Amino acid sequence: MFESLFRFLFKYPPLMFQQGDFTWGLSRPVLLAVAAGLALAVGALLTYRGVPAAERRRDRAVLIGLRLAALAILLFCLFRPTLILKAAVPQQNFLGVLIDDSRSMMIADRDGKPRGAFVQEQLAGPNATLLSTLSQRFVLRFFSFASSSDRVSSAAGVKFDGTATRLGQALERARDELSGLPLAGLVMVTDGADTSDAAIDETLASLKARSIPVFTVGVGADRFQRDIQVTRVETPRSVLKGTALVVDVVLSQTGYGGQNVPITVEDDGRIISTQEVALPPDGESATVKVRFTASEAGARVFRFKVPVQTGEQVTQNNARDALMQVNDRVEKILYYEGEPRPEMKFISRALEQDVNLKIGDDKNLQVVTLVRTAENKYYRQHVSSPDEVVGGFPRTREELFAYRALILGSVEAASFTPEQLRMIADFVNKRGGALLMLGGRRAFAEGGWGGTPVGDVLPVVITGAPNTKYFTPLSVRPTRAGATFPVTQLMATEEASDKKWDELPDLSTVNPIKEVKPGATILLTGTDKTRQDHVALAYQRYGRGKAIAMPVQDVWTWRMDEKMAVTDTTHSMFWRRMVRWMVDGVPEQVNISTTADRVEPGETVKLSAEVLDAAYVEVNDSRVSAHITSPSGKAIDLPVDWTVSRDGDYRTSFVPDEAGVYDIKVTAERADKALGTASMHVRVSAGDAEYFDAAMRAPLLKRVAEETGGRFFTPANAAALPEAISYSGRGVTVVEERELWDMPALFLALVGFVFAEWGYRRMMGLA
Repeated sequence: MFESLFRFLFKYPPLMFQQGDFTWGLSRPVLLAVAAGLALAVGALLTYRGVPAAERRRDRAVLIGLRLAALAILLFCLFRPTLILKAAVPQQNFLGVLIDDSRSMMIADRDGKPRGAFVQEQLAGPNATLLSTLSQRFVLRFFSFASSSDRVSSAAGVKFDGTATRLGQALERARDELSGLPLAGLVMVTDGADTSDAAIDETLASLKARSIPVFTVGVGADRFQRDIQVTRVETPRSVLKGTALVVDVVLSQTGYGGQNVPITVEDDGRIISTQEVALPPDGESATVKVRFTASEAGARVFRFKVPVQTGEQVTQNNARDALMQVNDRVEKILYYEGEPRPEMKFISRALEQDVNLKIGDDKNLQVVTLVRTAENKYYRQHVSSPDEVVGGFPRTREELFAYRALILGSVEAASFTPEQLRMIADFVNKRGGALLMLGGRRAFAEGGWGGTPVGDVLPVVITGAPNTKYFTPLSVRPTRAGATFPVTQLMATEEASDKKWDELPDLSTVNPIKEVKPGATILLTGTDKTRQDHVALAYQRYGRGKAIAMPVQDVWTWRMDEKMAVTDTTHSMFWRRMVRWMVDGVPEQVNISTTADRVEPGETVKLSAEVLDAAYVEVNDSRVSAHITSPSGKAIDLPVDWTVSRDGDYRTSFVPDEAGVYDIKVTAERADKALGTASMHVRVSAGDAEYFDAAMRAPLLKRVAEETGGRFFTPANAAALPEAISYSGRGVTVVEERELWDMPALFLALVGFVFAEWGYRRMMGLA
């Protein structure tokens, strides 16, 4: 509507004024006319000298202004204003037409029609008006693009079945294909749903440098009216079998704000968890804590799903899949106490079989307990061999680093050598293990841990002199962070867990810890009788591992206090979750990763391996190989080469050609001695990224057009596309001069000023 009105008033569409150069057609007769016009202007001023001055000053100013405005329009026309344009010569220039061939083009949000209907109506059908107009002016070359870009004979060949969209790759293919030809520009018809991880900046800079404008046509709605989307799922890549998980699921929606919907977790089609969630307000996102247990070993594909609601415009984005490796293996933890006390006994029992509580032995955890009973005398339990920790706490890195987590109870720092203290710090920092220090009369400041390498690792601030007479009971409660943390979630829901914490008996501490280090997270706080808060459980990431402080000394009362029922499993559940969390994500000597855990068939998988020795020092001279098994059982072996650029970093790649889950096993050897083996899985399947954040991305398409010198269009104004390309000044062009003196807007303005002057004179009685 606006463009039609503009063309009526100014003869030409706005784009001609934007792309053209303005000039004047001055000549000697015109200069004489200007002189005559100036004389008339002076005469106009003299005409109003007869108007009484004092009381009619305003009338004089209005009449002079209207007369001068009319004369200015006449002078403007006499100057012969001209628009200089570079117009493309018909049939002498090529035009690349790029058509999005991905599945998102089948989303029906264009007046009930799929987005691809614009292509069929305007570029492919027998009555395609836009195609006809473009063909009259340019030599057309068609490209279809999705996960790859290909030349096609016409727009009728697109099927809208691509599983990815790579805008940058498509522009590069068209640029290279049409290189050397007189090119008027590129037209890209798409919804802008770019699923590529690669940045488009270099592509746009290249097009701009070559003066190739891109005219984007954005199809689809830039905002859905009714839609629910599982935007993101944050899960670990690997977990221990039987681990109770609390994962973040991000939901976004429009049109269903405040409604309660169920979200389910499926494992191989079997529902393993369901919970009700409240949807956020329209246009906003919310993070939901979803709880489930990984009870089956192997490569598991978990699906997080919200049922399709009435009226949804896109239903394919209601579910997200996450591939996780569920490991059925034994994780070793070393628990060292400096004196016999109940805490060690009850932690060991929590992880063993309890017939009364009907809790089975946690076969995936092996807690090796070591307690000092006298000077140089130790009591060991759950060791794997007669020689394990037979001489007390490990004295070599290789011996200590064989464990994945370390628990220190009531034991003083002075009982360790300086090398052992540095070794414990490196266990967290370099090996990536977990360290938990429990409260006790020989722990924290009371055990002289302040100022030691281990004290630097811990998340709490250890200050002041040891206070051997300190003791206080604490009412322990989770913080806001602890209320949703897997370890401190004692019940199935946050509300039930919060109620359970109210029912638990008080604990006590002999270590007054009230401050944590920057970056640390407090999970539990304890309030004493004076209402002062103490740190009861805190942790922080340190280097590659995690450090945890729990300055309470009698968690075992959650099992033995008279308030606790015989069948209560709180104590056992807490310690099982604590120890499993400690060993979660602890690196091995060989660690492998890929850039993505799901790829398209035929897409390259880039594999990286980190190789360390028993002391967790990077190894550059190892022999590394990858054994890759396809879903059908076909196996290949690939060498994994050291990158040279970084110590311990080895890389290779392969191209999967089957749909399904690929098994990858990497083995490292050094001097014919095995350093370790690591396994992971990669899922190969058609992607569904097309349906997420699937609204038409106008900002991206506008950026593509603006940075290359093109223009952004929608189906509503796409009829102006041929003219915009013709006058972009690219390719083989001729200069056109378009005179502007006869624009209807000037005539209407002139008539308007003349009649306004006459009307004002009549109204004021001056006629």
